[in-house]
Amino acid sequence: MRVFKSLVLLFLLLVVRGSMVQLKNGGYEGIVIAINPELPEDDNIVRNIQDMVKEASTYLFNATKQRYFFKTVKIIIPLHWLPKPEYLSVKTESYDKADVIVANPFLKYGDDPYTLQYGGCGEKGRYIHFTPNFLLNDNLYNIYGSRGTKVFVHEWAHLRWGVFDEYNNDAPFYVSVDSGKASVEATRCSASVTGKYIVQSCTGNSCTTRECKYDEQTKLYEAGCKFVPDKIQNAPASIMYMQSLPSVSTVTAF
Repeated sequence: MRVFKSLVLLFLLLVVRGSMVQLKNGGYEGIVIAINPELPEDDNIVRNIQDMVKEASTYLFNATKQRYFFKTVKIIIPLHWLPKPEYLSVKTESYDKADVIVANPFLKYGDDPYTLQYGGCGEKGRYIHFTPNFLLNDNLYNIYGSRGTKVFVHEWAHLRWGVFDEYNNDAPFYVSVDSGKASVEATRCSASVTGKYIVQSCTGNSCTTRECKYDEQTKLYEAGCKFVPDKIQNAPASIMYMQSLPSVSTVTAF
């Protein structure tokens, strides 16, 4: 099966009333990725979007056990960018109603990719947000993982299926009881993901780390403790937990 069928480049022009994404024979059609009209022209943004979607389509196809892939995607190009022969005129697509936007970061998120979700579990999100720096800076690979094979599919699961991350910053640890023996575990999927429990302290530009201490009152680790997964993993993990792990292989919305 051809996993990725086509990619169409468009000019920014009109306004529509909602996503036009359709699922036909396992292929998502009509996905709109829009570049913010205020961004300066950079062909590398378009090129990296294309590469990201192509990689994501193959990855999604495998992660969903050959059920879904990205079939057609349209990129909306700002009007002030120079025209090219391969560009077409928009019909009903728009930046305001795009499924994915490329825009400067909001202070809260920085370059973190995110999906705006208003509803509960199972309810579709509003849009995915990528920054130009995320698409252009290859040094961010170690932080987020591959743009296509990890990040885009992770965010698409938020957007399309309304699933949530499989980690909890508000409750990062829990007590696990096995054969009558209690132990503190980091909130993660799967529990076989290995790592270290550390506390980091910084003074100026100097930072030190140490192992976390057990809190007798809470029966958990001390405040400020973080679980840092090992870079090398043998355990399978869900893409909704930490998509940058090399062992991530499935979308557990299914």
